[in-house]
Amino acid sequence: MLPLSDDNPTTRKPIITIGLIAINAAVFLYQMVLSQAAENMFVFQTGAIPYELVSFVSRSEFSIPGTNMTYPPALFPLPLTLFSAMFVHGGFMHAGGNMLYLWIFGNNIEDAMGHGRFLVFYLLAGLAASLVHVISEPTSTVPMIGASGAIAGVLGAYFVLYPHAKVKTLIFFFIIIQVIQIPAVIMLGLWFLIQLMNSGGGGGVAWYAHIGGFLFGLFLVRRFELPRLRILKVNREGEWR
Repeated sequence: MLPLSDDNPTTRKPIITIGLIAINAAVFLYQMVLSQAAENMFVFQTGAIPYELVSFVSRSEFSIPGTNMTYPPALFPLPLTLFSAMFVHGGFMHAGGNMLYLWIFGNNIEDAMGHGRFLVFYLLAGLAASLVHVISEPTSTVPMIGASGAIAGVLGAYFVLYPHAKVKTLIFFFIIIQVIQIPAVIMLGLWFLIQLMNSGGGGGVAWYAHIGGFLFGLFLVRRFELPRLRILKVNREGEWR
């Protein structure tokens, strides 16, 4: 299930969304020009490592799983790795998928919150997602990277604000591939259900970070939404609601 676009217009240019995508793309392009060893080191230096954050033991004091090598020191002070990790990705599909979701859903949330509020919301959603992951995997020495947790917060906010927006979605079902329009409440609800179903499965994916980010957006979106006396939205039939 891959979203392609939505039918939800905006009233302001999503400069923060575009800026976040540009930063993520720039960091990923930098990763691509590095050698494999240098890229691995970059991930170790910028990722958020739960065990380090919980125990306050420097990553340079414990070994990389499966090797006799120790982690290189972080590029930033320990708490800031929770933020630097949001802009580092593990491959093209990881980065591309995250940026696609951010582009489709982020512009509307930025429109509803305004530029400054949206940036704060995005970073706090990513922080909340990272903290949930750290709590769920406190002994893990594997670096957590990716914008997924912050973007999950955007999805949770979209679920609340625009449940009836239609999302053009590419569906894969065995050998059947089809593009259909799905109400956002169903598409995002299924996305969240998948995270819950996989939360015990590991597989190198921070499922609890996705869950934490989504719940952050779900419950706190109204705190960041621009104050307005009245909001008029048009559904697909052209009726005011």
